[in-house]
Amino acid sequence: MHAIEKILARASGQKSISTGQILNCRVDLAEVNDLYPQTIFSFQEMGGKKVHSPDKITFILDHYAPASSIQQAENQKLMREFCRDQGIDLLFDVDSGVCHQVMVDNGLVYPGMILIATDSHTTTHGAFGAFGTGVGATDLAVIMATGHLWLRVPEIIRINLSGILQTGVYAKDVILHIIGKLGADYALYKGVEFSGTTIRDWSISERMALCNMTTEMGAKAAYIQPDQVTLDFLSDKVTKEFDIVETDDDFQYAEELFFDVSPIPPQLAVPQSVDNVLPLTELIGTPVHQAYLGSCTGGRAEDIGVAARILNGKKVNPNTRLIVVPASKQVYLDSLHQGDVEKLVKAGATFVTPGCAACLGTHEGILAAGEVCIASTNRNFPGRMGHVQSSVYLGSPAAVAAAALTGKITDPSEILKLLGQEKS
Repeated sequence: MHAIEKILARASGQKSISTGQILNCRVDLAEVNDLYPQTIFSFQEMGGKKVHSPDKITFILDHYAPASSIQQAENQKLMREFCRDQGIDLLFDVDSGVCHQVMVDNGLVYPGMILIATDSHTTTHGAFGAFGTGVGATDLAVIMATGHLWLRVPEIIRINLSGILQTGVYAKDVILHIIGKLGADYALYKGVEFSGTTIRDWSISERMALCNMTTEMGAKAAYIQPDQVTLDFLSDKVTKEFDIVETDDDFQYAEELFFDVSPIPPQLAVPQSVDNVLPLTELIGTPVHQAYLGSCTGGRAEDIGVAARILNGKKVNPNTRLIVVPASKQVYLDSLHQGDVEKLVKAGATFVTPGCAACLGTHEGILAAGEVCIASTNRNFPGRMGHVQSSVYLGSPAAVAAAALTGKITDPSEILKLLGQEKS
């Protein structure tokens, strides 16, 4: 059995399971964001009076943080009142940040757990050896009512990464390269495991970015086997005891792929599809109106730090605006303590509230018709970040910062080499 299968088997009380089997799984943590007040209505329509396990439910107000319309304010009010009435203590209000980062910061994510959220990028938590997946309001309401959810055992593919990244190349470039090669529907309802020598040297931040983007391949879940990097990161966060499960040596993957990351240059997903990927060098010189650094994909302290190194002592191009959205309050504090916020503000960056902001096209930093944006986010569909006639290129935080500096798409590798700052 694969580790993912063992997690599902344990949660369903089964000793052995098979691909395609439907299991009724105990859920260790269910998360609802403020994009889905329908979750509460669905719970009530099912006849729900009291949630099954209030200590295993969290509400995180991140998509509209803080509310910028009356409807958003009403939705958030409803959620606050519901949590209070139901005894749900894990309410993270509009000062907290993006759900995926907030849950990690607060020690709610650990190896071997099942985490279900009303957000498609819950695959992020595979970076910790957890089974994380996104569902809609009705499925989440079922969890609130019963503590369980039916899940189908997915096929599992393994992507092996070997080699050493070039200067200016990051996990975001690698996963964009993979998505560009495989396509947006390659991993529909599959589990995607990342393995190989390259992963061992990557930080948790980079691993989270990698797993996060598997959603753009259609994946049901992602997985990286926990190692010492994982345990060191979680040591001062998670107080709950957990078991690390291992994949059996004789497990047969549905497919196994191999990528050498050494020759991969900086990548960009070109409008209007995440799997429309080109080497950044083919797009150098494209004018950029907005550079957007943030989201659950590219808004962590490491990402802000990369941008600060590139822009330190310089100014954002007068024809370009740089919007920075820390992934969480803790990320914001860490970046403040490291001096990166000051460097970026002096360079001309605009910081907004930790959260989702313009990533889904409804809040701070949205685009007008005809505008071009380069973003460290995860999607670039028409209208994703504002007007349907705007264009979004997806790249690494370094690529975003380089474009903010020059006002056009620019190879961050050259800037970092001039600074003498090899990627650590």
